[in-house]
Amino acid sequence: MNITIVGTGYVGLVTGTTLAELGNTVYCVDIDAAKVERMKQGIVPIYEPGLEEIFTRNIQAQRLFFTTDLSEALEQSEVIYLALPTPPGEDGSADLSYVLSVAEKIGELLTDYKVIVNKSTVPVGTADKVRETIAAKTSVEFDVVSNPEFLREGFAVEDSMNPARVIVGTESERAQELMSKIYQPFTNTGTPILFMDERSSELTKYASNSFLAVKITFMNEIANYCEKVGADVDKVRLGMGSDDRIGHRFLFPGIGYGGSCFPKDVKALIKSGKQEGFDFEILEATEEVNEAQKIILAAEIINYFGGDLRGKKIAVWGLAFKANTDDIREASSLDNIKILLEQGCKITAYDAIAQENVRRILGDQISYASDMYSALEDADCLLIATEWSEFKNPNFELMAERMKRKVIFDGRNMFALEQVEGTGFYYKSIGRKTLQ
Repeated sequence: MNITIVGTGYVGLVTGTTLAELGNTVYCVDIDAAKVERMKQGIVPIYEPGLEEIFTRNIQAQRLFFTTDLSEALEQSEVIYLALPTPPGEDGSADLSYVLSVAEKIGELLTDYKVIVNKSTVPVGTADKVRETIAAKTSVEFDVVSNPEFLREGFAVEDSMNPARVIVGTESERAQELMSKIYQPFTNTGTPILFMDERSSELTKYASNSFLAVKITFMNEIANYCEKVGADVDKVRLGMGSDDRIGHRFLFPGIGYGGSCFPKDVKALIKSGKQEGFDFEILEATEEVNEAQKIILAAEIINYFGGDLRGKKIAVWGLAFKANTDDIREASSLDNIKILLEQGCKITAYDAIAQENVRRILGDQISYASDMYSALEDADCLLIATEWSEFKNPNFELMAERMKRKVIFDGRNMFALEQVEGTGFYYKSIGRKTLQ
């Protein structure tokens, strides 16, 4: 099939590339001419494991194209995916201006039947708004479909090529037939495609992400309580996860969730509820607890040094909000760095992938190391903020040689306690005993 993707951000680019990998001809549209030109030259604008290989392959196979011309792409395609930003406003509500602006342009350009697919994460009722916006500009027949994405950053290609399920919101048989055709490669291998009304589809995405945010936050609360009563969160986590009603995923404690999805989606669902006179009290509590959890180790560091961090050098391992991505949106590392800088610290950070994104924000407020051990030079302590694999099995002897003090604050429980015992390090993690 011929498909247009409007928006080449994280969701749009991964979706477009993987749909091309499935044999479709895909036209990716973006208003950023410089970005489009770079993509035409084979330059991937985001970091995502496995993406560059299929990106390059499908450009060479002439199945993946990039343009700034929406009308040209529209003319070639039967189905148009909207993968546009829906950033949170000051009140937490999702900003639909990008989605509705493109919908208006599509209405002006339509000459024959198309299916318009909302791939962006949008509040309940957005399909109706898109439909009304397009209909105000054309008398040509069209359908609007909700088809939310469930991509995990760092595993997006895998999730896109092997989805657990495909959710399609439409009450149009014609649109359902086209969407079934697109996703037939998945249904052929047993992936369920769930058809429902548009509003239920839209809510499914928000409900899924918000539930996972609650699960993470609950586990962080349990971890903090473990420290109070002398329990070990690793053992509690294994015991809980062995119950198949709960499962092992999203039970790892740490310094809060971040990224582009969970914080935004929780805020948007809270705001959507209020607009209907409904309070998501559990989500409001989740948001409050997560904000405190993100900076829990900054308070521990301040306390360790007796409230005086002036002139202390802090090493930070990891800047991305999680491993296998360069995304620093809502990253806990930045929240902790902000507090530590305010306390008069000097900070040297290392992240092999996300470093340049942080440099664009913080500039020379902090220093940047070329490798994990260089970051430790003369450091009074180490803060681990991202669970990159390269941090899992370090050389503790080399660490001790580089650091001024043998002190680690681990926000991602990277090490088993047995790894650290006997090394002489002070080791503070989340939900486990502190090694002195």
